[in-house]
Amino acid sequence: MDGHCVYLGLGSNLGNRKKNILDAVTKIQELIGTVECQSALFDSQPWGFSSENRFLNAVVRVRTTLTPRQVLTVSQQIERDMGRRKKMRLKDDIPVYHDRIIDIDILLYDDIKVDEPDLQIPHPLMYERDFVMIPLREMMES
Repeated sequence: MDGHCVYLGLGSNLGNRKKNILDAVTKIQELIGTVECQSALFDSQPWGFSSENRFLNAVVRVRTTLTPRQVLTVSQQIERDMGRRKKMRLKDDIPVYHDRIIDIDILLYDDIKVDEPDLQIPHPLMYERDFVMIPLREMMES
């Protein structure tokens, strides 16, 4: 099949979480590439910060002609278009996370490795996160 295989992690813990995930999948389909498969939705506690709002997470497998940098740019635009205003920031070199309408992370892109200040593939923290690994394993097995 033509194009690159990209796995994207999606998360939402504000508003209608399920609708936010579904809207993001629709926008990914329109702007990034063909969504070949989507995991089941996974309910989880916030990771890396405290919040009363639980997350809903999913992973999608996308076939795209975009480069990793283009996927990052477009996914960040989708986040902004859906109302996300803040991204993770660093305080004393420690990540500071927060509630969000939508979060889109590039988990894997073919079998390549990227190590740039604002783009790391594979996602450097995915192996520590059940809310990523459980849906990702589901995708890999389908």
